[in-house]
Amino acid sequence: MSPTKVRRVIDIVRGMDVNDALDTLKYAPQAASEPVYKVVASAVANAENTDQLRADDLYISQAFVDEGVTLRRIRPRAKGSASRILKRASHITVVVEPRSVEAPSKKKGA
Repeated sequence: MSPTKVRRVIDIVRGMDVNDALDTLKYAPQAASEPVYKVVASAVANAENTDQLRADDLYISQAFVDEGVTLRRIRPRAKGSASRILKRASHITVVVEPRSVEAPSKKKGA
């Protein structure tokens, strides 16, 4: 799927709690919501199994999409010519982190 289509979905869930993001992605009408859902669910499973974190404490701290390999295909056209079809791919990266319990306090003055 092209990166621009996936970025539309990623921008919706960036910064959300993981459970809210998964619920949003489950019912999102965009076709790109399915692969993004799988990536977020995989990131949560990795955090639970490797770092022993709870899914309720996690939120999506970073999420971005990079362009992947573009497959070039040819579509036959009239008079023996051809037009190129670009089948774009994308690399989806999602980072989940636990919410910090205490908020950093800002000092006045200086």
